[in-house]
Amino acid sequence: MSSFLRQFAQRFAQLDKDNLQRLGELYTDDVRFTDPLHEVQGLGQLRGYFAELYANVNELRFDFHGFDQIAEGEGYLRWVMSYRHPRLAGGRLIRVDGCSHLRWRDKVYCHRDYFDAGALLYEHLPVLGRAIAWLKRRMG
Repeated sequence: MSSFLRQFAQRFAQLDKDNLQRLGELYTDDVRFTDPLHEVQGLGQLRGYFAELYANVNELRFDFHGFDQIAEGEGYLRWVMSYRHPRLAGGRLIRVDGCSHLRWRDKVYCHRDYFDAGALLYEHLPVLGRAIAWLKRRMG
């Protein structure tokens, strides 16, 4: 069990719109962060991305439930993200499963998130959401 991954997850889960300066405690200055919707390079861009993310939601929480170190300085975190957005799903809580692939020395220098972008966003947009639901029914 990786103590680095557990500590990272605990500190990451405490982030909110008011303490994003703490990102520098978790990530290197030249961090590369990638998820299905964005790719950013460097701590400054990462702060900007997170500031935008937190500004647009009413609630955002990460619950971590898997801590898998696969090599020295490399591992995966498994999580559930819960969030509310005033213009998505009628403001109801949306939950999305995902995982993060991390590489680190003393701090994380490479962070890649994997999750279903449709479950996160597209399925909750009024017109696109209905189209995706229809497609899922047709293919299921």
